[in-house]
Amino acid sequence: MNGSTENRASDAGAPLDPQQAVFTLGVARRMLPLLRRIAADLMEQQRKLAQLGLEQETLDDQRQTLAWPQRQRRYQVHEEYAIARRHVEEALAELEVLGVTLVDGPQGQLGLPTVVNGKLAYFSWKPGEATIQYWHFPGEEQRRSIPANWSESGTTPRKTRKG
Repeated sequence: MNGSTENRASDAGAPLDPQQAVFTLGVARRMLPLLRRIAADLMEQQRKLAQLGLEQETLDDQRQTLAWPQRQRRYQVHEEYAIARRHVEEALAELEVLGVTLVDGPQGQLGLPTVVNGKLAYFSWKPGEATIQYWHFPGEEQRRSIPANWSESGTTPRKTRKG
């Protein structure tokens, strides 16, 4: 996939590993319904982990003085925390099987590997965005708009009619 010269970064991007799965823009966009569900579940479980972690810490600090109802809650929180952590691990494993990278966990930003100017790059999507509109090289925070001339098939710019 080739971008215009203004979208090129000569020193950015990693060399492409022949074993690396890459996505075309069309395939990446068709995956969005599944990725939306995975990202929503991942963010919900991460929120739950943070909330339960605070409660667990408080209850653990007071464990010597807890009455039975609070002890029961402590055991319940430990169990709920373990379940939420398992769900996070399952969501991350599902992304890994799909070949998708979690770029920013708290925001739910995902990276779908692609090729830009012969180098590894990512189509970038995060919850709340209607479609995939951005890309970036690995390690870059700045997301760049996908040029209009990139084709859905991903190998050549889309041809435009003249006249």
